[in-house]
Amino acid sequence: MNITLEKAERAIQAAQKKAVEMDVKMNIAIVDSGVNLVAFAKMDGAWLGSIDISIKKAKTARYFDMPSGEIGKISQPGKSLFNIEHTNGGLVTFPGGIPIENEDGHIVGAIGVSGSTVEDDHAVAEAGMKAV
Repeated sequence: MNITLEKAERAIQAAQKKAVEMDVKMNIAIVDSGVNLVAFAKMDGAWLGSIDISIKKAKTARYFDMPSGEIGKISQPGKSLFNIEHTNGGLVTFPGGIPIENEDGHIVGAIGVSGSTVEDDHAVAEAGMKAV
């Protein structure tokens, strides 16, 4: 099961709306359950370096079916997943990536957002995720 383009676009629109409300410029990526990029938006003025970060946050959230920030908590020095960010072609282990579930509770993709503080990134991602 994969997220549809229609739902991915709905998530991006909701995330962009939240970003405008917060007065932040974001890069927003949606991947399907196989971590293929389905939809992407770079808001005017968003950082170029955050394009890759947003995509990797979405991939990280889907690879492990949990928010990217949760991976960050368990990958600190001395923790069991220390250095996991070097796997899978590079992960991003701070907040801003969230799995997306369908009505039946199955994960159909993920959203990744980057362009501000990790707290802002997570809030914008959460708005996009909830729109699906």
